[in-house]
Amino acid sequence: MSAQTRGSGRTGRPRRKDGNPLSRFFRAVSLFVGQILDELRKVVRPTRSELINYTIVVIVFVTFVMALVSTVDFGFTKLVLWVFGG
Repeated sequence: MSAQTRGSGRTGRPRRKDGNPLSRFFRAVSLFVGQILDELRKVVRPTRSELINYTIVVIVFVTFVMALVSTVDFGFTKLVLWVFGG
């Protein structure tokens, strides 16, 4: 019975020697960088007007949240001072 008919997953081809660990490391880094560059080519960048709109939305939202947190903080400060007599 041969290795192929047993279903061991081995074939008749010889095993490849990968070389030293440093060589494997640089091949892995090269593959990783190549995959990063492939993904960056797929990125859709916003137009100038979209970027301005997104920036305005973020600034308005952050300002709103700051006002909300400041109001709640002011309210809790007054409440604590009233409860504990400040």
